Amino acid sequence: MENSIGKLLGIQYPIIQAGMVWASGWRLASAVSNAGGLGLLGAGSMYPEILQEHIQKCKSATSKPFGVNVPLLYPDIDKLMEVIIQEKVRIVFTAAGNPKLWTEHLKSHGCTVVHVVSSVKFALKAQACGVDAIVAEGFEAGGHNGREETTTMTLIPLVKKAIDIPLIAAGGIGSGPAMLAAMALGADGVQVGSRFVATPEASSHPNFKSEILKAEQGSTELTLKELTPVRLLKNPFYHQIKKLYTEGASPEKLKETLGRGRAKKGMFEGDLVDGELEIGQVAAQINDIIPAAEIVSEFIQTYNGALENLKKIS
Repeated sequence: MENSIGKLLGIQYPIIQAGMVWASGWRLASAVSNAGGLGLLGAGSMYPEILQEHIQKCKSATSKPFGVNVPLLYPDIDKLMEVIIQEKVRIVFTAAGNPKLWTEHLKSHGCTVVHVVSSVKFALKAQACGVDAIVAEGFEAGGHNGREETTTMTLIPLVKKAIDIPLIAAGGIGSGPAMLAAMALGADGVQVGSRFVATPEASSHPNFKSEILKAEQGSTELTLKELTPVRLLKNPFYHQIKKLYTEGASPEKLKETLGRGRAKKGMFEGDLVDGELEIGQVAAQINDIIPAAEIVSEFIQTYNGALENLKKIS
């Protein structure tokens, strides 16, 4: 499946595992890379010394390309970037902030830089900053995403028309046929998050993985737009937030209730009552926990199967 994303990142298949907080450690990233995709370490839930440890372990576990996802609003961003450069990580995905702050610096150290956006406006800004590719993430995605609520099916053609650099689709992509649909709309590759949480290699808690398997249509909702929009499973913490909305709570009250470490409590420590459980709408399609390599293989098999079926129509 040689294309612009495969060439840019040096990978066999244009499948990128999202760098999700509390799920994307070295075991998951190396497993995806070894299977022919691109594994990403999720630096958003790592202190600099922890990130360095995961990078070094990932290097030992795979000889293939891997990268790091860095939220640009991270408080110790300069220290994270120092580790990335010191460890000679060659692929960096940035998100949640202004790519202008770090793109030139990273590229001057030999990094390929990809930025995650949720709109045409920010895709154009990222391209102007000199990034090598764009991830356009639709409203369906888990975790933190854009306020625009633009679905992936709408967003991809809009961004494709606007930019001149390779495009990666994200949000609601949990199967080979979904990958085919995204690429038919103009994407050069896909970023997959939620499906890779339901793997033995993901560092998220088994309790969280079990809740994903129970998810149905409507089990998640995008909320907390006044702070940072996040898609959550509807657990007791979510319902606590929902109740505050019905009471007309101020953003300050929402922030106070959210507190700190809520995502770690839910996704990493397995607190299903008071923890924040970030996952995409595609969770409703996930019925089993299987190794990351099997997911990559399943994606390619079902992608090719769907493509052959479409050829029959013509």
